[in-house]
Amino acid sequence: MDIILWRHAEAVDSSPDMSRELTAKGRKHADKVAVFLKQHLPADATILVSPSTRTRQTVESLTDKYTVVPSISPGASAHSILQAARWPNAEGTILVVGHQPTLGAVAALLLGSAEPSLSIKKGALWWFTRRGRDEFAQTSLRLVFAPDLL
Repeated sequence: MDIILWRHAEAVDSSPDMSRELTAKGRKHADKVAVFLKQHLPADATILVSPSTRTRQTVESLTDKYTVVPSISPGASAHSILQAARWPNAEGTILVVGHQPTLGAVAALLLGSAEPSLSIKKGALWWFTRRGRDEFAQTSLRLVFAPDLL
């Protein structure tokens, strides 16, 4: 199983929080990440998205085929994200488009970090793989990048 964490791209500072829209820079960054994902994301990947406007606008650079999951809204727990993704038992690839600090907490858990959360830059992508090795399963970090590096 693979789980990909994609933090929403840059959004305007306004309220209400759930209605914040992407900035022009945020749209550009989301488009860049989407180009990469179109080349590498399996066609049968499951895409889970927070109901916020900025996460939906981020993923819409990639596709209009996604599932809005209220349990991964801003302020959700890392466990809510992993439960929604059915980690580690789901088959295939799950892409989660969400928020910081929750995605950073998921990354910290998957990496076994002593830190409660890691900093994930706006628009960045973190790709994890879980594979069975002999009798043990291992989680490895396959890829991390920020859109300004594309």
